[in-house]
Amino acid sequence: MGSGWNHCFHDHRQRGQSLVEFALAATVLLLLLTGVLDLGRMYMAWVAIQDAAGEGALYAAMNPRCISAADGPSCATPNNAYDRTFIAIQHTPGTPLDPYRVTIVIMPNNPGQICFGTPITVSTSYSFTMITPVMQVVFGPEVRLRAYAVQRALNHGSGACP
Repeated sequence: MGSGWNHCFHDHRQRGQSLVEFALAATVLLLLLTGVLDLGRMYMAWVAIQDAAGEGALYAAMNPRCISAADGPSCATPNNAYDRTFIAIQHTPGTPLDPYRVTIVIMPNNPGQICFGTPITVSTSYSFTMITPVMQVVFGPEVRLRAYAVQRALNHGSGACP
């Protein structure tokens, strides 16, 4: 009778130990999973700003006279490179970023400086906010994402070009 009681007590201790081991392992796995989730969100945001930079650079290359809405009535929204970049960010499905917090810089930004073959660079940047505490410790609360695209002008931006 003594050995049966000892055997039963031993089974309960093993089950308790297994529960503790599972709790520790599940915690570590959950932390890793949330970290991977945050990294996936960050990658999606970077892809969105990279694609938007490419869209803006291509539009600027084809329409070098319309870099911004200030370049004339034919460049009114959405017919300019800034707006095309912004719209591309806005219409990226499932993106975890706020398009109003994206910084867009186009160089050169004066159509008078653009001739056929001039490289036009569209740069985008965004402060991505981490949501998981582990990733905030590793990377900080915000990570600055940057992307750019370069296209050569396919037309003259101004009549002053040779």
